[in-house]
Order: sequence, then structure tokens, then C-alpha cells
Amino acid sequence: MKISNIPSAQALVKACKFYGIEHIVISPGSRNAPLTISFTKDNYFTCFSIVDERSAAFFALGMAQQLVKPVAILCTSGSALLNYYPAIAEAFYSEVPILALTADRPPYKIDVGDGQTIRQDHVFHRHIGYSANLKIDVDHATDRLQRYAPNYLQQTQEQVEDYNRQETAKAFSVLFKQKLPVHINIPFEEPLYGITTLETKDVPSISLVKPPETEVFSKDDVAYWSKSQKKMVLVGVNAPNAVEQEWIDKLAKDPSVVIFTETTSNLHHPNCFYSIDSILFPIEKSSNRTELSEMLQPDILITFGGLVVSKKIKAFLREYQPKKHWHLGGVKANDTFFCLTRHLKGNVNSLLNQLISNTKYSTSEYYPFWSLKRQAYQQKRTTYLKKIPFSDFKAFSIIFSHLNSPKQVHLSNSSTVRYAQLFPVHKDLEVYCNRGTSGIDGSSSTAVGAAVFAQKPTLLITGDLSFLYDSNAFWNHYLRKDFKVIVINNGGGGIFRILPGFDGSETFSTYFETQHKYAATHLCAHYGLEYFSAADETTLLNNIDSFLDWENSPALLEIFTPTEENNKILLDYFDFIS
Repeated sequence: MKISNIPSAQALVKACKFYGIEHIVISPGSRNAPLTISFTKDNYFTCFSIVDERSAAFFALGMAQQLVKPVAILCTSGSALLNYYPAIAEAFYSEVPILALTADRPPYKIDVGDGQTIRQDHVFHRHIGYSANLKIDVDHATDRLQRYAPNYLQQTQEQVEDYNRQETAKAFSVLFKQKLPVHINIPFEEPLYGITTLETKDVPSISLVKPPETEVFSKDDVAYWSKSQKKMVLVGVNAPNAVEQEWIDKLAKDPSVVIFTETTSNLHHPNCFYSIDSILFPIEKSSNRTELSEMLQPDILITFGGLVVSKKIKAFLREYQPKKHWHLGGVKANDTFFCLTRHLKGNVNSLLNQLISNTKYSTSEYYPFWSLKRQAYQQKRTTYLKKIPFSDFKAFSIIFSHLNSPKQVHLSNSSTVRYAQLFPVHKDLEVYCNRGTSGIDGSSSTAVGAAVFAQKPTLLITGDLSFLYDSNAFWNHYLRKDFKVIVINNGGGGIFRILPGFDGSETFSTYFETQHKYAATHLCAHYGLEYFSAADETTLLNNIDSFLDWENSPALLEIFTPTEENNKILLDYFDFIS
């Protein structure tokens, strides 16, 4: 096969091939040429070209999310790799395996005034599974090394390759075992564009690390679970179909179990409580708050999945802590409520099977009582929707009522993901959101990357600021015709209007809400998205089906809502259901 003539590039490409890393997202540059040439000349790899490194990293995150396997990102030296950081941090907290390959200048050129050169070693060290800083080859560009850094030649090429092989193996081990992003920094000296031919049999043999075995509940664990009258199950971010419906069905039949899910949990059952805040807000506003809170306080809490959106449930469980909190599955368990007593590693389905198969249903009023509360707020929500004017709240209600066919839905952060929690989600929707760091900076790029390998059409629902912030997401050739975007344009960062700091001043509108008058029309024309819009309920109802049915190209629906009414309508909703 054709490959770079630089040994460290050869070894790294062959290692990627051995580990089955087929997808490489490349951003342009010269220093990364040895790897770019090698990956693109080997038919084993599928390469993608994304100019903006920040967008490229989120694009890769979306692909890795769908493939459930690592994806590599590759960039040149200097500030290029710093643009990877937002997605690296998201991958770190969401446990998505991203392999960051960054080309570097030779170490002797660092901090001497050479161009496009920064201190790249360990640059992600606080948010990375492993950082491997490879040594420069000593049998490439030897004349330069002899002249400028002769001390490097005290090592043999064999010693360099042995060190690099060990570091690379450590990085890949973490990548697969812990599902965390890893960083491999590779220094290259010029010339960078040389090519040679190698036999494929030269691929090294490095053993993969098997995931940990599923732990076992003790008899005491099962006994405690069985006798508890108030069992709460709280599910965070969860991949579609990760948890078998059988276990949710059995949990949901137990009257002593209340299951709190979120839009991002991707779990469905009529007995699940999908709008957590609609239960907790009325408790907070009740005259018998303490009594109701103690009634909801669980004897035992089981969590699984990733991070939880609702700030209300976090605050509630920190104040009204369960006696025991078990977290099931995952590489790590967050002690979000400061009462974690056990982390059982392994497969969540196997763990639930162990627990549920040995449990007898106990008589309890826990679920029946809170089910009546849920029924009450659902009836009130229906009444409230009939009386309010057009707004963010009504727009989201209309959107989710029309999403009834199989789709992959990506939600941006801030207001979007929070409004989504208030409405039922059709069981055929697969919902994703970057909740690792909860930033607005890469939602669009993640959705575009995920759509490349999605088995269903992809819909991104986003706010105006998030859309504008990540508009480079559409600067590529990988948008599928069935890719769609809904932008809720309320003229700024509407979420700040429902936070305690809102005062309506010019300072607030300029520096917090960041009001604007931009629309998506010209960006759609620039990137080839069919444009739809609505600024009232009638127009939205008339246009949304046409938008969802559009098949000729990617499409975008921009919904304009009233800036100054949205926050009042949302806050009044919680008063109304209370």
C-alpha cells in the first residue's frame, strides 16, 4: 500500500487499521500531511474533510455516537488542535471515544520563534483519557537533527519506535476500555510529503482490552430493594435501545417504583414520568411542601445512563436524599446527589435482570399517588395550551405533536432541551443532546456528523444563538437530503429571561440575552438548505408538515417567537399547573 515514508506515521496508520478505526475526519494543513496522505491512500479508511477544527471534532463525535466505536480526528500544528477542545471535553464527560491525532513541530523548534508552533504536549490533560506524546523519528531528516538537535541521535530508531509503540498501545487501551477521548501528538520534521510502498502484513499485533464483567447484587441488596416501599429510578442520557423494554415494563408494573425519565433517556412506558419538573414545581409552590417532599423522598434511588438535565431533581435529591443510591453500568458513576453508596459496573440489562427477577412486588402507594399528580398536571397543561398566545412554549408543543414517524432528533442545549422535557416524545424518535458539558457550541456539527451514519432521517432542533454560533457545521459536502433543522428564533438567548438575573435593562439585553435581528435565510441559501418559516400558530400548523415531508434537499424551518412574552408564558405554566 502507498503510505508516508516517515516511520511514526506508518506505525500509527497501521495501528489504527489494526484496531478497526476506519473513519478519519481531517482538517487541512501541511504538518499533518504524512498522516493525511497515508489515510487517504488506503481504501480501508473513509476520510472526511472539515475545514473548521472545532466543527470537525463535533462532527466526529456525532459519528462515533452513531457507530458506537471510535472515530479519529486529524489536524495540523499550532492553534488548530486547540479548536478541538470543546468537543474533547464533551466526549470526556459523555464517554464518547474520540482519537485526536495532532501533528506537531519537532520539539527543538518549540518556543524558539518558529511559526505555527505551540506547546502541544498534554494540552488536553484535564479532559482526556490519555495523552501520548510520541518521539520524533531519528532516521528521517537525520541531517537536520544532526545540525540542530544532535542529542536526539543518542537514541536509536528502534528505541524511538519501541517507546512510541508502548505509548500508542496505552492510548488505544483507554480509548476502548474506558470509552474516553485520547490524544496522540506526533512530531514530524520536513520533508513531509514523501511516499513509499509497504506490504500490509507489517500491521503490528496489539491485544485489545476486554470490558469489565458485570457485577452481582448480593442477597442483602435484593432484600433491601424488595422491602423498600419507595423506589425511585432516574434515567439520564441513554442511547436508544441500550436498555431492553422488558426491564422497563417490569419496573413500571411495580407500585413501589416511580421511574423518572427525560427526553434524552430514550425510554418509553405509560407509567414513566417524562416531565420531571412538572412534578417538582408544584411541590415547591405547595403550602405543604415539606410533607409532599418527604412523600416523594425515595428509600432507594437507582440511576443509570449519563447526565441528567433537570436542575430541579438534582436540588430535590440533594435535600431529600435516599438512604441508598446505586448507579448501574458505565465506566464511572457521578455522585450528583452526594449520597452515592454503590456503583455496579457492567451491563445494565444484566444488572436489572438480576434485581428484578428476584424481586416480589410489594404493596405501596408510591406510584399510585404520584400518578394522580401527573394526571392532574397533564390535564392542566392541555387547558393552558388552549389559552396562551403563540410563543416558544406553544411552538414546542406543535413541533413534538407532529413528530410521529421514525427520526433521529438532536436537541441543542439551553432552552431547547429544557422545553423538550415538558412534552411527550413519540416512541419512534431517537433523541440526542450534548449534555456532557451542555454547551451550545457544537450541537449542529454533532447532528450533521451523526446523520452521516444514521439509520433514520435526522432532525436538529436548535435555538437561534446555537445555530448561528455553529453555522460552520453546514460548511461541508456531507449533508444528507433528509437532514432537517428547526430553528426557534426568539431574538437572543431567551433562557436568560427565566433566570434570576433578568431585569430588562439594556445591559441585560446586550450582555446576557444578546438580542439580535438575524435570520437564517441567507445561510440557507449559502449552504443549499430549503427555507421554511413561521411567525404565528396558523402559519406553523400550515407549514410544518410540508417541511417535514420535503425530500429534495436538506431543509430548515425557522420559527419566530415573541422575545418579551416567552419567559412569562413559561413561568406562568408552572404556576398554572400548581
